[in-house]
Amino acid sequence: MKNKLLLASFLLVIAGLILTGYAPAQGAGTGKITVLNPAIASAMVKRIPLSPRLDTLEGKTLYMVDVNWGGPDAAYSVYEEMQDWFAKNMPSVKTVIKRKKGAYSQDDPELWKEIAKNGQAAIVGISG
Repeated sequence: MKNKLLLASFLLVIAGLILTGYAPAQGAGTGKITVLNPAIASAMVKRIPLSPRLDTLEGKTLYMVDVNWGGPDAAYSVYEEMQDWFAKNMPSVKTVIKRKKGAYSQDDPELWKEIAKNGQAAIVGISG
């Protein structure tokens, strides 16, 4: 397994060199490699602190939000398993599974308002 991973990594590096147009130097010092600069081009976004933790989930409403990454069914099966777990182990916790509108990178203000109004906790992300 380790040899397969090393071979796959090597092939990915070679493919990357080919796709970026790298050609080995014909003479000493004549070759060029073009690389991307990993530095951030703009200022960091304003950070908003996380909400404070709840002391308990008992009697609370927990939203589980699929952000639409990985297809329409990527997170639902995992969230449904979690919902079953809560029903059996913490029945006072109401769970709501929602799918965010649009692509994973798009905002969904209506959903965030619904969660703020009706929920006390949320799991937002991918889980498939």
